[in-house]
Parts: sequence; C-alpha cells; structure tokens
Amino acid sequence: MSRRGADRTGKVAADPAAEAFTAGLRLALGNPALGALEPTVCRSKECRDHPEHGLCRIDSSGTLHVHPTRRAEPADWAWAVAHCVIHLGFGHVPAATGSRVQPDRFDLAARCAVVNRFQETFPCGRAPDDLPASWPGGDEEQLAARWRRDGLPAAYEHCGTGGGAPDQLLVPWPDHSWQPGPTDWREAFARALTRGVSVAMDVAGGHRTSFTDPDPVVRPWHRALNWFVSSYPLLGGIAAGMTVVADAELARTHDIAIAAVNATAGEIYVNPLAHLTEEQWRFVLAHEMLHAALRHGERTGGRDPYLFNVAADYVVNGWLRDMDVGEMPEGLLYDADLAGLSAEEVYDRIAGDLRRLRRLSTPRGRGRGDVLGEPLARGPADYVDLDGFYRRALVQGFDLHGYQDRGLLPAGLVEEIRALSHPPLPWDARLARWFDVFVPRPEPVRSFARPSRRQASTPDIPRAGRWHPPEEVARCTFGVVLDTSGSMSRVLLGKALGAIASYAAARDVPAARVVFCDTAPHDAGYLPVEEIAGRVRVTGRGGTALQPAVDLLGRARDFPASAPLLIITDARCEVLRVRREHAYLIPHGAGLPFRPGGPVFRVR
Repeated sequence: MSRRGADRTGKVAADPAAEAFTAGLRLALGNPALGALEPTVCRSKECRDHPEHGLCRIDSSGTLHVHPTRRAEPADWAWAVAHCVIHLGFGHVPAATGSRVQPDRFDLAARCAVVNRFQETFPCGRAPDDLPASWPGGDEEQLAARWRRDGLPAAYEHCGTGGGAPDQLLVPWPDHSWQPGPTDWREAFARALTRGVSVAMDVAGGHRTSFTDPDPVVRPWHRALNWFVSSYPLLGGIAAGMTVVADAELARTHDIAIAAVNATAGEIYVNPLAHLTEEQWRFVLAHEMLHAALRHGERTGGRDPYLFNVAADYVVNGWLRDMDVGEMPEGLLYDADLAGLSAEEVYDRIAGDLRRLRRLSTPRGRGRGDVLGEPLARGPADYVDLDGFYRRALVQGFDLHGYQDRGLLPAGLVEEIRALSHPPLPWDARLARWFDVFVPRPEPVRSFARPSRRQASTPDIPRAGRWHPPEEVARCTFGVVLDTSGSMSRVLLGKALGAIASYAAARDVPAARVVFCDTAPHDAGYLPVEEIAGRVRVTGRGGTALQPAVDLLGRARDFPASAPLLIITDARCEVLRVRREHAYLIPHGAGLPFRPGGPVFRVR
C-alpha cells in the first residue's frame, strides 16, 4: 500500500511531497507583494500543463501548474513559486483574449534572467545551486535582442522552474459573460509593492508590530482622542479639529515629559515614550484641549506665563476630576481648596511663593508650562478664525452635553463656556461705553430769556430758545494723563489718542485737559478734542513718574471734581493713587504692577 493510501485503521497516510509544497507555498505567498496576485494552484495529475521534469510553471490566467509528485524542500518550493509569480507581476505572461503566440527561447531565457536577478534583492526561499553566479544587465527586450544576435549562452538557457521546459505559458483568457475582463497583473503587482513599502515604513516607525500584522497599531492616545469624538460631545468638536503629534525626538528636544499643546497650530504634542494607560491619556488630552479652548495662553496678559499655566492646571484638573474624565496621572496639580476659583483668582493666591511653584509639574514636566506659544512641528493651521473655532466647538459640545443628559459639569467650567458664547467687546467699543457713562454730554437748556424762535406755521406763538449754560459746558470734560517716557510706543499713543478724540467729538465735548508726564508733569491745559490726536506735540521722553500728573489735576481749581481721568501708559510705572473715576489704556498683553481701581482697556 502506498503511503498516501489508507492504513488498517482507515487513516489516510501523510503525503510528504504535498506537505512540503504547501509549506513552501505558504512561505512564498506570505510576502504581501506576492500574495496580492493570488495565483490559482493546480496540482492535479490530469493537468497537462505542469512541467514534466521541473517544479512549476505559470500561465497568463494566473494559474500556477505544479508537478503533482515532485519532491523538494519547502524553501525550494518557495523560491520556485516566487519565481513564477514574479513572471506574472512583471508582465511576462500578460492576460489577453484570443489565440496566443508563445515566446521563443530567447524571450523565455531573458525573462527568467531578469526575474532571477530581481530575486537576489527580493529573497524568498532558497535558489537552486546550479544557477549562474551573476546575471547580465539590461531589460528583457535588450537581453533577448543581444542573444538573438550573439547567441544564447548555455548557462542562461534553462534557468527557470520548468526543468528544461518553458515556465511561462500564454493561454486565452476565458470568454464568459460572467467573467470579468483580463487582469492587469503588472498593475496589481506594482500596487502590492507600494503597499509593501508602506508596511515596511510602518514597521520601521513603530506603527505596526510586524510585516504580517494586518492593521496599523492604534496607539492609546489616538484611541483616547477618538473616544472624545465618538463618546464625549463636550470636547468632541475640539478633538475633531486637533492633531496629535507623537514624536519621541521632538519631545526630547523640547523637554516634553507627557504632553503640551499649541492652540494656534491646533496640535497636541505627546511623548510616545510616556507609559500611561488609555484612561490616563484621556485625562491628559482633555487637559490640553481645555487649555486650548479656553485660550489660557492668550489670557496670560502681563502675568508670569509659567505661573498662570500652573494656576490654569489647578483649575482644569479639578474640573476633570469632578467630571470623572479618565484618570489623572501621578504628579499633576490638584488642590481641593482651590475648587470654584478661576485661573486668575488661583494665580493671585499662588503668586507669593515663587520658589516652591517653580518645582511643580505640568504635563510637560517640572518647571515647564504645557501651553506653548509657538508650534513645534508644523506651521499654524489654516483656520480662518481660530478663536471662533474653539469657541464654536466648545459651545456646541456644551449644548450636546446638556441635550444628551450626560451629567452635571463644574460650575466654573459652565461659567467660562457661557462667557465664550458671548465674546468680549473690543477695547475701543468698551472705551466708548465708558465715555457714555462718565463723560456727560452737554445738554441744551430752553429759556424765554433768549430771543424767541418762531415757526412759519405758528408765527404768533413765542417759543423758548436753546442755549448751553457756561457751568454745563465746563462740566462736560475729562482729563488725559499721557505717559511720555522713553519706553512708550508711538503706536499706542496714536491709537489711544485717536480713539479718545473721536469719542469726545461724537459726544460734543468741547475740550479735554491734557497733562504730559515723564519725570515731571507738563500741563498742556484744555485742548480742543480735534487737536488731541492731530496737532499735539508730545514733550518729555524721560523716565516714568505719573503720580505728580494725577496730583496736578487733583489740585487744579479749573478742573471739575467730577471729571474722570484717562491714564495712557505702557504699564511700566509706579503704583498710582487716584481719588476720582479713572481708567487705564495700556498695550495688549501688558499688566499693571498694582491692582487698578478703574477699568483697564488693552489697546490692540
């Protein structure tokens, strides 16, 4: 009884030839580029297309004809299968309909030489020992033309898998109505090679665990970000517009221990070497998204950026713990005693102990803020209105959160989100409102002491005339204390004085009292409002001492006690004591070194 027959127990005996071929086929087609062509295997004894003395041959329909009883090692079978499949991918046996003309011996040898040369750089299995040590240069057509002219070397005549017979066979494509047209094997192989290169890059970059891994590795920070998009509407809109940049070298260069954010670029930079769970990544990403959405970087003003970052961390981490979003990693900032306070209020509380605060850790690391001022990897994102994007995403997420009954939110976070839905007025509009409240408009008084005014329709009826009493006109004024020290910006002077002049003229204010001040006050007296911005020649340009100018107006008998003051300075001044209604105009981003007693307008 043959080994492939049944033994006395009825079990079919193993077939070593079939097992070796199956192992070799699996080894060859395990390569993504070769397996993508998906050749059909024919190992039937009744098939007349398999080679008589070789291992296998390929036809133009994509069928691999294998000798049914030939014995070889799996590595030998893998090389032979790869050889035939590469013939298919190189277009040596193109699929076509109709009668086919078989290639001659020169074409066959040239094509096998080109495939063998390629297999030396594309190893799969083990090549036969009797192959030539080197292969000639040139493509198939060049080799075939040269050998037709000069003769075919014996070493290259039978270097395929047919064992002296052709290993390439052209057959007509089946002409069936249900069968699609001929397959373009070359295009399929090119696409497979491209995918193979992409997989190799993914493996090298750590996005796949191996070449056989079918799917890229989804990192925990990506899963955490996708969770916000799919399952947490409050931050889902922001997460959809953010990009996570995971680059170990970038994190090392910029000292990023876990994460940092740049709101302008819409990028969250994470350290892929940080060992956090997916729940901890959720907490970290939510932390950075709230920094960006609430514009903590832009709200710093004249404060210390790192200390304000620390204050915002206390607030944000408290909210996230209250909302039970993820799990807070060890080392981040949290203090239950600061619950319910804004970032600005926390800053005022913690700013007194700078030495201790410099040792505290944000997600970026100890002593470093995780709110970045500039993007690290790429340029700014192409948002038309960045403030509008974050405001819209957070407000819409808040609405969805409430609509879906996702639970209660911290009161401080709700207050800030509602404030975002009503963006602050620009400084000049707020200044106009301040004028409306504190700078009265001179109101005319009607009196019969003036010559009567008559109307053409009722000429016999005397009417009261309108006039402005002197005391009323004198009351409608205000004072301007102008810092003219060497550090003052001319741009700030121009914008501030222009706005003051336009609003005063719109309210019919006749004149304003202007005092220039550097190291000493220079009283310019009452100036018509149209001259404040245009024809005023600024004197001074020395140091900064504004209190004498404030005191000068406080003692002036011709300056009404109810008239307000506008103090224009670059905020590099001493503590001021002003005992009347007043306001400050300072550059955007600057901060006064004291708690002001009136509104502060930051000029952009």
